[in-house]
Amino acid sequence: MKGFEFSQFIPDAQKSKFEQLLDIFMQLLPYTNGDAQEALQWMNELDKQFQLTGENYGMGDFIQDLKDNGYLKEDPISGTYAISSKTEQGIRQRSLEEIFNKLKKSRKGEHTTKKTGLGDEVSPDIRSFQFGDKLEQIDFTESIRAAQINHGLENFSLDENDLQIRETDFKAQTSTVLMIDISHSMILYGEDRITPAKKVAMALSELITTKYPKDTLDIVVFGNDAWTVEIKDLPYLQVGPFHTNTVAGLELAMDILRRKKNANKKIFMITDGKPTCLKIGGKYYKNAFGLDRKITNRCINLAAQCKKLKIDITTFMIASDPYLQEFVTEFTETNNGKAYFATLDNLGSFIFKDFESGKRRNVY
Repeated sequence: MKGFEFSQFIPDAQKSKFEQLLDIFMQLLPYTNGDAQEALQWMNELDKQFQLTGENYGMGDFIQDLKDNGYLKEDPISGTYAISSKTEQGIRQRSLEEIFNKLKKSRKGEHTTKKTGLGDEVSPDIRSFQFGDKLEQIDFTESIRAAQINHGLENFSLDENDLQIRETDFKAQTSTVLMIDISHSMILYGEDRITPAKKVAMALSELITTKYPKDTLDIVVFGNDAWTVEIKDLPYLQVGPFHTNTVAGLELAMDILRRKKNANKKIFMITDGKPTCLKIGGKYYKNAFGLDRKITNRCINLAAQCKKLKIDITTFMIASDPYLQEFVTEFTETNNGKAYFATLDNLGSFIFKDFESGKRRNVY
């Protein structure tokens, strides 16, 4: 059997040198938490090792082009660089393209619902007319074809039994809160878990703002406490020396969703560890050794409250510990939600499939 073959990387000849280097620069920014200075230092190191530039186009030319094209802002006093809003949007767009490319290649199943509603997108499915169907749902081309088959060309007629209905998909408006764990364990054990979580958040925000503008998306980060961050701040998100206060994150997400008018409300929670912290009054109650019943019981209670409020919780656990899986299973069953024990490379695919399947509902 033939194994893998490795060959020299040949860049896309259709892209200019600036576009080739811009691709690398955009890939580096999420890893540097949006720090343009650090990303440029990495670019210089990569240039030394792999000769990314040449005599006709150097790294200085690339930096100047970044400024001229609006990707970099330079402080006139200190001479330091920062990324612009154009670059922030570019990172989100590239994250979206990266995750959607994986989605197209994936063969994993999707979760479907059986709710009805007025369709937004045409489906390939066709069925016979039923009483109550609207005039705009009739596919006249298929209906005429059915009439020809049923009555023939010589005695052509079109009656109710010939009418064909084109199925449509209902795109529900949804209010979503994406919770991201920024506790210290997200960068422990030599594995960067926060960068994939940020990429998913940036891609999801770009998808919603461009494809589903009537939807709402709020980003909640949680460590010892929980707070919201703006979409534009996602590239700069960093892990802190925090415990995991899942309760604070859920409480904040619930408060946000209570104020939303959309009937469909979702919480997506990305975490890699167990809840280890509570805030009682002005003091923190912490226990990082195993699962603390005082903390987990509070999480379970919030899951039950979300169920009463018709808020679905989907948990993406980036961990494989059996006792953590047991807790997540109990938490999920209490909410009647979903849980995925995801790896870093399929995290985005899981979230996007779950989000899209919740948006798409067949009309009968």
